[in-house]
Amino acid sequence: MLHVDMDAFFASVEVRHRPELRGRPVVVGGLGPRGVVSSASYPARRYGVRSAMPTARARALCPHAVFLPPDFTAYTTASRTVMQIFQDVTPLVEPLSLDEAFLDVAGAQRLFGQPSAIARLIRERVATEVGLTCSVGVASSKFVAKLGSTRAKPDGMLVVPTARVLDFLHPLPVEALWGVGERSAETLRRLGLTTVGELAQAPDGMLRRALGTAAARHLRELAWGKDPRRVTSEREDKSIGAEVTFDADVTDRREIRRALLGLAEKVGARLRRSGQVGRTVALKVRLADFRTVSRSRSLDVPTDVGREMFDTAWALYTALDPGEPIRLVGVRAEGLATARNAPRQLALGEPERGWREAERAVDAAAARFGRSVIGPASLLHARDQHLRENPRRP
Repeated sequence: MLHVDMDAFFASVEVRHRPELRGRPVVVGGLGPRGVVSSASYPARRYGVRSAMPTARARALCPHAVFLPPDFTAYTTASRTVMQIFQDVTPLVEPLSLDEAFLDVAGAQRLFGQPSAIARLIRERVATEVGLTCSVGVASSKFVAKLGSTRAKPDGMLVVPTARVLDFLHPLPVEALWGVGERSAETLRRLGLTTVGELAQAPDGMLRRALGTAAARHLRELAWGKDPRRVTSEREDKSIGAEVTFDADVTDRREIRRALLGLAEKVGARLRRSGQVGRTVALKVRLADFRTVSRSRSLDVPTDVGREMFDTAWALYTALDPGEPIRLVGVRAEGLATARNAPRQLALGEPERGWREAERAVDAAAARFGRSVIGPASLLHARDQHLRENPRRP
């Protein structure tokens, strides 16, 4: 089992595009007053900057860092290349996100050698073909492989032989176990359990009373290196969504409408890239006092068209009519299905060619120039261009 994790992925892609930033602290994330760090280069991490940290805090810790907005088109393109390298080695690849995946390489050893040799091959190909670095954990289970890649960072590899799993696990702090957060770690420390080995040897009754039966069993098994989960190469998305947090609370309906249009366009593009359509459109609204309200509506026919999702999301927002300042809005497509198997029907009076073709034109332009240069209004411009080029087919 391999766990491959790209090193500071978003920041590394930016540095690859801007070699003059190499060696400098680079922070990728929201740049507004409510922005959050998505990725930080290792020079930035030396100042304490971490992902999920408020950007304002990152600026205070490292004011001389280069702060950049995320370019998801570039990250997705790099991710596809990396995942194809994994697929060249084994079909048993389970992506966890754009920048990490589990690989089952048991069946690849005849072609490529021992798992450690496969890990070296992957690291070499990623460095040569993508221009990025990754860290790899090699072990007999997902849990230990994941721990291995974490401890190999950055740009390293750690092999944990089956016979040495407990030697590797037991000196680690209890926080290394999946499912142990701050509260449960504090509970375990009060019991005198600070390492994985101490937890493994603790009486069952004590763990059950402190954590509950299910959690105690789960952590006990991990502490003894037991993780029977296999690599699942096919992961079915349940939904695809996008959301935005405003820099300041918003009451202007026009600004909210523009935000929803941009989000719906983004969701539509992601659906089309994945070859899926959504049956249900969901709206998320977070008010200034952090109360969150959600509404959804199922469509007669599944769609991957951003404009259709926007029309539904805006109708949901209008019906909601919160009448209060808005902190965040989001649009999500749910009830996903494969696009080629989904029915599509024209409503009476609907043009044969319209928004769907316009948005595909936007996709083509984004593939060439980058989606960051194409705003929500591009939907209107692309459709106008389509009508000019096809005057007889409105």
